[in-house]
Amino acid sequence: MEINRIIDHTLLKPESTEEQIDKLLEEAKEYNFFSVCVNPVWVKKCAESLKDSDVKVCTVIGFPLGANTKETKAFETKNALENGADEIDMVINIGLLKSKKFDAVKEEIEELAKICHNEGAILKVILENCLLTKEEIVKACELSDEAGADFVKTSTGFSTSGADSSDVALMKKSVSDRVKVKASGGIRDYKKSLEMIENGADRLGVSAGVNIYKESKSL
Repeated sequence: MEINRIIDHTLLKPESTEEQIDKLLEEAKEYNFFSVCVNPVWVKKCAESLKDSDVKVCTVIGFPLGANTKETKAFETKNALENGADEIDMVINIGLLKSKKFDAVKEEIEELAKICHNEGAILKVILENCLLTKEEIVKACELSDEAGADFVKTSTGFSTSGADSSDVALMKKSVSDRVKVKASGGIRDYKKSLEMIENGADRLGVSAGVNIYKESKSL
């Protein structure tokens, strides 16, 4: 397994500068990561920079709280795709999920999945597991699967904690074979990366991609 090809090389800090985005792009090309994951304002720049490479452009929608309206998330998604995004990581509406407004949660994911798939793009649904019960994680996975999402994802990395391997295993069990799992948040070394993969992660969202890749080659 070439670990670089399951890494979304990530820089989502609000204070990220253009110089730091340039560095992210150079690293992504050098190490042939699967994608870069950036805030929407950087999508166009990244798409232009990576057009002659195998590296995809991923961005985040409704980030990091998930509490925007469905219409706002839909606009954000369309705008990101127009700017060249290949993959969309949307934050689920956590408050509606916890309020058991399951139809509204599913409708939002369905709408974004349709927008993405019409453009040949992938939709990942960020659950923010640290704010959910185990039952809510299972329900969120089932709703995402039913709504046509391509991935479920553990976390934004901006809440109380990040990826947990037992949650990854639970997510993997809670979706059909069609839906994949992305682990993100707090994965900073090769050992933790392997733990996530062994528990069912198909993709890793990490800011320490270079170190993880180098560590994998030194063993």
